[in-house]
Amino acid sequence: MHTFLYVKCNFFVHSHCADSSDSPSPPLSFPTFTMDRPLLRRMSASGCCSYSTLKAWLPILSWLPRYKLKWLQMDLLAGITVGLTTVPQALAYAEVAGLPVQYGLYSAFMGGFIYTLLGTSKDVTLGPTAIMSLLCFSVVGGQPHRAVLLTLLCGLIQAVMALLRLGFLLDFISFPVIKGFTCAAAVTIGFGQVKNILGLKDVPHQFFLEVYYTFYKIPEARIGDVVLGLLCLAVLVMLMFMKMGLGSEDVPPCSRLARKLVWAVTTMRNALVVVAASLVAFSWDAYGHHVFTITGKTSQGLPPFRPPPTSDTMANGTVVSFGEIVEDFGGGLAVIPIMGLLESIAIAKAFASQNDYRIDANQELLAIGVTNIMGSFVSAYPVTGSFGRTAVNSQTGVCSPAGGIVTSVIVLLSLEFLMPVFYYIPKACLAAVIICAVAPMVDYHVVANMWRIRKLDLLPFVVTFLMSFWQVQYGIIAGVAVSGAMLLYNMARPQIKVSDHGVLVMELSSGLSFPATEHLSHIIHTQALQVSLPRSVVLDCHHVSVIDYTVISELRDLLRQFKLRDVQLVFSRLQPSVLEVLLAADLQGLRHTDSVEAALQMESENLLND
Repeated sequence: MHTFLYVKCNFFVHSHCADSSDSPSPPLSFPTFTMDRPLLRRMSASGCCSYSTLKAWLPILSWLPRYKLKWLQMDLLAGITVGLTTVPQALAYAEVAGLPVQYGLYSAFMGGFIYTLLGTSKDVTLGPTAIMSLLCFSVVGGQPHRAVLLTLLCGLIQAVMALLRLGFLLDFISFPVIKGFTCAAAVTIGFGQVKNILGLKDVPHQFFLEVYYTFYKIPEARIGDVVLGLLCLAVLVMLMFMKMGLGSEDVPPCSRLARKLVWAVTTMRNALVVVAASLVAFSWDAYGHHVFTITGKTSQGLPPFRPPPTSDTMANGTVVSFGEIVEDFGGGLAVIPIMGLLESIAIAKAFASQNDYRIDANQELLAIGVTNIMGSFVSAYPVTGSFGRTAVNSQTGVCSPAGGIVTSVIVLLSLEFLMPVFYYIPKACLAAVIICAVAPMVDYHVVANMWRIRKLDLLPFVVTFLMSFWQVQYGIIAGVAVSGAMLLYNMARPQIKVSDHGVLVMELSSGLSFPATEHLSHIIHTQALQVSLPRSVVLDCHHVSVIDYTVISELRDLLRQFKLRDVQLVFSRLQPSVLEVLLAADLQGLRHTDSVEAALQMESENLLND
């Protein structure tokens, strides 16, 4: 016998990659697999190893056979552009993570190779980000060995979630919680770089202490750092607004060339500013004037490929075991993998919608997990998708994930040949890059929107925002707890619309689950059973799709109470699955109708007969 597997594929087509002379089939495809579960259970061992199943785990097999040399030009251009953006950002984000700058580059190249094999979005680029850097620092406190071990554990957690298809758990983190966290993270990261703009030293990293000591030590600010930092900040902001102000591409050829030149300069603004600032610092240093705080000596060359350390040695020689390190990680070991997945999948979905293709969320989990696992062998700290670099990738016209390979090669070349040059990068310049990168994350419009649409959603937003200034992971946990409590309250206290038609009609506005049984029982008792003249009730169950044993037990007691008072409880508009459960429960006195009108007519006939 042959086992057949039905596979539903959704393809993306990108305008830059289309060719009217080619066949109608799209140039690249990323499949989203829809499989019939009974069919899966009947699959033979050979079916599990079929080519279709292999393509599900290795999406590169779906688009590589269609790859053409025409798209290589766009992928090379996008990869180089993103690479020139990645290198300065990676150096800067390592500062946020409290790690030597080379660790930013160690974390920036593995994602390009792994995502090409396992990713389902042509646009997403994986690497260090501001948020993940902040989370990493909050957990490991700038200790490189622990950061690398954290990467391995995060990757394992993410990969296991992908294999067990647990991506749905991310749906329980609400939008207000995510926005509250990102806004707080942007403020924390941005203000954390003010000390580097001012050239201050020995400022604590805890946010409130950092604010206090930054203002306290302003008299100690270094003039050179302040001038250079503000100048870099002004240039970056100016170039950012220039890019935002670029008009339509529908312009004369000469203007189109100028527009492309401006776009290229503004897109690579981070690299250009870092190079210019480094030249300035080198020039002053060459003449013996040390007026800038520079990055200093960094490790040259590629990182060794080796397993991450499973223990750590303190400065006093004390060996910290693996179990003790994991215990020190605490809640961060849950927060970092989940926030990494959230950030990357949100970015992938946004650009998939924008460019008209589909992604597989669980496959994205696997790609991020494997990237972190493999990254831990090259001394990387946890990575995720970068919105800024993904936007650059998409706008440059990337045609496939292969653009990430070009980006990774540029990072590797920088590690091998340019590390001595990074010695002269001023910290004030990197601080300006970081501030400009995180500033758009402070989305004050979302507060106004939540206030206008549903004010209660501001509660988890505010709780997450404020708690994140204390400890980042506590902010996320508190926000999830508040939004979870709100969700459970809505389940336990569903709205019940009561109308009087001679008989009370109670309509449940949402489902009926076991937390809501006590509420429903209380409403029925206070309005129908415990009044001076007990009344019959028609329970409109149109919105009830699931019912459990706790609800059955409460309904059995209610039917008994109605019978003792010589009134009726009638169920109307039951879903077939719910009716099947009620009949299986063999409830005495169970009466049901197909409509509310039929139930009212039944009660009217009973009153006339009485």
